[in-house]
Amino acid sequence: MSILNVIKTDSTSKARLGILSLNHGVVETPAFMPVGTNATVKGIYHDKIREIGYKIILANTYHLYLRPGLEVLKDFNGVHNFSSWDRNILTDSGGFQVFSLSQLRKISKDGVKFQSHIDGSKHVFTPEKVVDIQSIIGSDIAMCLDVCTPPNIDYKAARDAWLITKDWAKRSLEEKKRLGESFPGNLFGIIQGNFYEDLRKESALTLSEMDFPGLAIGGLSVGEEKEEFIHFLSFTAEYTDPSKPRYVMGIGSPDYILEAVDNGIDLFDCVLATRMARNGTVFTDDGPVVLKKAIHKFDHRPLEEECSCTCCREYTRAYMHHLIKCNEMLGGMLATEHNLAYLFRLMQRVREAIREDRFKEFKKEYLERYYAKAK
Repeated sequence: MSILNVIKTDSTSKARLGILSLNHGVVETPAFMPVGTNATVKGIYHDKIREIGYKIILANTYHLYLRPGLEVLKDFNGVHNFSSWDRNILTDSGGFQVFSLSQLRKISKDGVKFQSHIDGSKHVFTPEKVVDIQSIIGSDIAMCLDVCTPPNIDYKAARDAWLITKDWAKRSLEEKKRLGESFPGNLFGIIQGNFYEDLRKESALTLSEMDFPGLAIGGLSVGEEKEEFIHFLSFTAEYTDPSKPRYVMGIGSPDYILEAVDNGIDLFDCVLATRMARNGTVFTDDGPVVLKKAIHKFDHRPLEEECSCTCCREYTRAYMHHLIKCNEMLGGMLATEHNLAYLFRLMQRVREAIREDRFKEFKKEYLERYYAKAK
């Protein structure tokens, strides 16, 4: 039985409306997931994330393995208890962190040897160990270890990375089976293949046939041009099993989110919303607003009239400009809440458009305004 119940597919696109059933409650899809790398979403209380309406956040296997470490997580019986978050948690495998810290790692068929970015200590991740770590974390959705590759590598390097990823996917499933009821979460496979269509197709078809309840489309948003991202997202999605939830890793701007939804993607995440907020930039329907700009110094308006976040209810753009210019913590916290509330409300609007068979129209009108009036 699929963990995703597709309720409706938009007649004007491949966008779809669904209910994702997980151990800590259901998630309406398509859904954006805030990133909480260290079991905390930066700059915001968990209570505020609940208040906004989020039912799932991310944490990171690599970082939690290093700090606080597995002994602490075992002592608390998982990261839900440790962090006092009673809703769903998706953990990525640490594969991207290993990729981004390429100077500190070495990949082989057996696994990945790497040095901690914290203290230089040496560690090994195998597919089995990564599953075991996520079992201790108590992940509701866990990701297989994979080999994430940068754009512009040659075909042989891309194929070698995909073949290792395929082998690791098989080993991960075997380890999940061995753990049995001690790992009740859902293990997702990750599609790779770099920017080669035949490898992408092979990877998507192969992993779709394996016993994964969901699939992530990996190896995108790693520095490629936007047109290339859109092409390979659409191409890869065509060959994934439509009965399984599709997750695109690392996208969080409204334009990229809408492209993903248009191609039938159900889940996505990114640090962009919180990182932008800490640097004083917020999402609005009229494009990103940079609060440091002098134009906001005497502005009595809220960030957005329609938004019900703390910032928009109680403060002006002028006050936010002041907080950001003074590097006050409150400025980043208020902006973080706004950006997460904005994306949650955007997804509500997206789901309503799918329900009413007008997603293409919604996307067109939204992007025209978003791009035309950006400040």
